[in-house]
Amino acid sequence: MKWDIFCNVVDNFGDIGVTWRLARQLVAEHGQDVRLWVDEPAVFAPLCPQADPKAQSQWQQGVEIRHWRQDWQPVEPADVVIEAFACQLPAQYLEAMAARRDQPRWLNLEYLSAEDWVAGCHGLPSFQPNGLQKSFYFPGFVEGTGGLLREAGLLERRDAFQADPQARRAFLRELGVAPREDALLISLFAYENAALAGWLDALAAGSQPVQLLVPVGRVLADLARWLGEEQLGAGASRQRGNLVIDVLPFVSQDDYDRLLWCCDFNAVRGEDSFIRAQWAGRPLLWHIYQQEEGAHWEKLEAFLKVYCRDVPAEAAAALSESWRAWNRGEGMPEAWAALLENWPEIQRQARRWSLVQGARSDLATGLVQFCTN
Repeated sequence: MKWDIFCNVVDNFGDIGVTWRLARQLVAEHGQDVRLWVDEPAVFAPLCPQADPKAQSQWQQGVEIRHWRQDWQPVEPADVVIEAFACQLPAQYLEAMAARRDQPRWLNLEYLSAEDWVAGCHGLPSFQPNGLQKSFYFPGFVEGTGGLLREAGLLERRDAFQADPQARRAFLRELGVAPREDALLISLFAYENAALAGWLDALAAGSQPVQLLVPVGRVLADLARWLGEEQLGAGASRQRGNLVIDVLPFVSQDDYDRLLWCCDFNAVRGEDSFIRAQWAGRPLLWHIYQQEEGAHWEKLEAFLKVYCRDVPAEAAAALSESWRAWNRGEGMPEAWAALLENWPEIQRQARRWSLVQGARSDLATGLVQFCTN
């Protein structure tokens, strides 16, 4: 089947990160013919270093990448049309969809959420004024939802990499990182955060040596401010007390997976990196995208409820409070201390969770089955 996936870049790399992974998997594992429409190709290019950010049309890893321009040029609609995260399809394209003799399968791929109502809404149809039917497709963590993005063999590749210290060291060397002996290795990919300074203070003053790996991104300004510097760039390395900070270049999606696999703890943000940190099977800290009127707190608490369901009470409380402190911008020193006190149990839960989710059907497979049955 031919697929058109439309992505409106809203928050840096989150939306395009999800749709690019999905497009690649549909081609590589399911033999689908996929066009990915991106309104900001310059944002896509860092995720795919071979891509030309100025090209109107290009092929990358079997996917046709098209620039979604405001002055829309008519094309034949695909058999399956995905509007990612409620982006608005071009009016001319909608007209062409309605004019097709065999109407396309039209899906709105929704944002990820663990809220209770998601399973009840997953797959529901919505009849549109132009005669077309649109279905709402919800990723999720429980039965009755669309699952999570996970390529075939991902967890097996992770396990092989994590079991090979030499491969881990070689990969980090490629990024310009010399791992410190006995240091807790942490990755940091986050939005601007007022809680960062307190956490860095705690890491620097702690008895456990810590090496913090920070890919170039939005949090660098806060990091530079804590260090008393105007700016930081890739390759910078600083030490304060027991904390060593290494700033990394922006990496491709596959390399970011390996970075997460290398680390003992991963601070992530948004949706794409959040899912990938779960597949790493290591403890994580989620910086959720802030929404108006605090709507993001319901999503945060819904996930914590599901994630901590089988975790002993003390460890669950420590984990939950660390996420809350990080997202409200205060209280990280105390929350971090509680995490360390419950570290073994929090490690076990991260591993258990990845295996439980890995036993479920993945998002791409679910989408193909939904559109062909």
